[in-house]
Amino acid sequence: MAKKSGLSAEDVDSLRAQLDGGTQPLVWFTAAAVGMEAGRSAKVLALTDPEEGDFIQVRPTGSKDEMSFGPSELTLEKPPPRKKPAAPPAAPPEPPRETVIEHPYVPEAPVKPAAPKPKPAPAVEAPPPAPKPARKAGAAKSAPEVTVTLVSVGEGEWTVEVLQGTRKAVRPTAVPPAAVAQAAKLLTPEVAEIVEGVLSAARAQQLARVEQLRAELEAAQKALEDLGA
Repeated sequence: MAKKSGLSAEDVDSLRAQLDGGTQPLVWFTAAAVGMEAGRSAKVLALTDPEEGDFIQVRPTGSKDEMSFGPSELTLEKPPPRKKPAAPPAAPPEPPRETVIEHPYVPEAPVKPAAPKPKPAPAVEAPPPAPKPARKAGAAKSAPEVTVTLVSVGEGEWTVEVLQGTRKAVRPTAVPPAAVAQAAKLLTPEVAEIVEGVLSAARAQQLARVEQLRAELEAAQKALEDLGA
């Protein structure tokens, strides 16, 4: 029977029941998980509703990041432990070397000296072996593309959203207008000009509102004085 890959609908219901009971269940990444090693574990933090796209929020083991994945990128099946490489066989013991004792030969009568032996030709050292070409390192996985989006939602309010590839790493989160203005100044002049135009319009709108409220307050104060308060 082939192993299933990814989470089934029953697996998702089981995870949701465990979360409702106050337990953060463990899951493992499949080979389809982008940017994650297959077999690495993670804790399930939440399941978004409705279930669309990457709706399972997890925290990988050994990391503080909260990331979202789809059912095909996770599994409830724990991978088998990795086998340790077998130790190389021990080398056989070296046989003992024979010791040869030579006895000097003493001639009984003087002999003619032997002709000098020719000097041996100098040994020619063999050239060192050419170094083996280094193995090419495997192509590292490219990091997913990151998209940061700032959105003006009216009356000077802003939100920021971050995508890693097609996965929502940070959902729309409110940010102060002052932080947006400061960040825009660090970017290109065109971006800073557009952001400043939006902030100026918001300031003018708020100023008009303040003037309106001030006029209403003065009218109410006058009406109160007319009543003899």
